[in-house]
Amino acid sequence: MVMFDELHEEFRQSVARMVQQHIVPIADEVDQTNRFPEELLEVFADMGLIQLAVPEEYGGPGGDLTATCIAREEIAKGGLTGLGQLGGQTGVFVQPLLAFGTEEQRQRFLPELAKGHALTCLAMSEPHAGSDAAAMTTRAVKDGSSWVINGQKCFITWGSVATYSLVMARTSDRPRGEGISAFIVDTSTPGFVVGRHDRKMGQHGVPNVELFFEDLRVPEENMLGEEGTGFRLALRSLHVNRPTIAAMGIGGAQAALDYAIAYCNSRMVRGRPVSSYQGLRWMIAEAATELEAARCLVYECARQFDSGLVSRDEIGTISSMAKAFAADVVMKVTTNCVQFLGGHGYMQDHPVERLFRDAKLIAILEGTTEIQKEVIARGVID
Repeated sequence: MVMFDELHEEFRQSVARMVQQHIVPIADEVDQTNRFPEELLEVFADMGLIQLAVPEEYGGPGGDLTATCIAREEIAKGGLTGLGQLGGQTGVFVQPLLAFGTEEQRQRFLPELAKGHALTCLAMSEPHAGSDAAAMTTRAVKDGSSWVINGQKCFITWGSVATYSLVMARTSDRPRGEGISAFIVDTSTPGFVVGRHDRKMGQHGVPNVELFFEDLRVPEENMLGEEGTGFRLALRSLHVNRPTIAAMGIGGAQAALDYAIAYCNSRMVRGRPVSSYQGLRWMIAEAATELEAARCLVYECARQFDSGLVSRDEIGTISSMAKAFAADVVMKVTTNCVQFLGGHGYMQDHPVERLFRDAKLIAILEGTTEIQKEVIARGVID
């Protein structure tokens, strides 16, 4: 079993209490309406959850990767897997800013993000450049002291509610990722256009949208890192964030398993609880074991990064292992949880149906399982 030190355990318990008070009561309604529960933003900000990754020196909580994984797992246990992304929500923006930004950029953006009232998004995927993100065509052209961006992005989580977006755009004709740069964009800038809102299978309550850039003018000082380093910058940030996606999936799968066990303990067949039949008992035992194995891999990845055993450049292999393994496990566990309830499991009256739909995205979000396996292969073979 994963065991936390005293501070992380206290943090876990505080998040768990908040989840029971604020998320569990609205989980079904948010899933049905697909509304973004904005009333939670103040609650999350007061707890330091949204801004978790901002260091203390810039006014933030200074949470580590372990804390972010804990937050996302516990939030997902509330029955809305996707909402787990609000734990450490600004991390995918803050991490590259810390690693590649100038001190002037950090001083300009991090104190504001430390307040927890600003959401961020990563604008990387395009209609014809998802897994092959290096094939993106969004273009940034230098014009005096600014860059002018034109193009389109898709599947952008938080894109319609973010204050800042980290936008990837091609700035030269150099091959593949070598020609891509990163820009910090204020979403109130003219030319930042929110398009269609995606209709997703699951993970409702979290907005995903198309973005269009129409002569979007960005000051040159908002380029993050050197020109041509944006693609590498984004990949390294995703490597750090992937175990938190895995943790989110584990939280949702644990919620499904807990509900299924309670149901099977109360459901009587031939005068006995369903949970007393060996076939089902062994399936539950297998699900619990595999879920704990996935959890251990996630928190081992976080431990290695937090303790400095692996760097941002080195975390990719174990990070992809954690996400790929967890994605398979959470899909298997939630599928079986639907099966445990029989016909009832297929009905929206029970949360296992919702959690089953939520689980599928874990194998796609921030790199498909197939991409993760290629990253792992490069780490262990090449």
